[in-house]
Amino acid sequence: MDRTVSLPNQPEKTTTVTLVESSSAPSGLELVSSYQTNRVGDPMNLVALAEQVQKGDEFVKANACNKLTVIADQIRYLQEQARKALEEAKRDSELHHAACNIVKKPGNIYYLYQRPSGQKYFSIISPKEWGPSSPHPFLGAFKLQHDMSWTPFDEVEKRDAELAIMDKLVSQQTALPTYTGPNFKGLTE
Repeated sequence: MDRTVSLPNQPEKTTTVTLVESSSAPSGLELVSSYQTNRVGDPMNLVALAEQVQKGDEFVKANACNKLTVIADQIRYLQEQARKALEEAKRDSELHHAACNIVKKPGNIYYLYQRPSGQKYFSIISPKEWGPSSPHPFLGAFKLQHDMSWTPFDEVEKRDAELAIMDKLVSQQTALPTYTGPNFKGLTE
């Protein structure tokens, strides 16, 4: 049985309250007075029920909005990560196509220069080693990683530290625990 109720503090807004269906003889037997169980009592009880329904709706909406906000933030983060991955892939591809007369070996630093013709080329001679007689403009220094990606020289130290941590994790070969619940170990200790 549905009842529409106006709330005292918001008369322009109505809320529908659904009451439990009544039967004068549930399961064929009249156990209590149907007058006592079916009468509509104090109208304030309906108002209280309507307020509770309205409050529930508001909380459901707020919770949904909060969850969607978190998902939107995650989407923006993933979009940024995708953009960075594509930029790095483009840079790495361009660096692999730069002219070079030596076989490039992972772990070494290479120096990128540009000829007046516009051709970019790698050298193993740094601008410091050239001194003031550098033959062409210097564009940057890069380290060729073992995964064949390139790291700009100013990021090499940070990248090497990250790789050292990953190498340590891989070399430990510790099995992950079978417990799949939240693990806050390390955060609270």
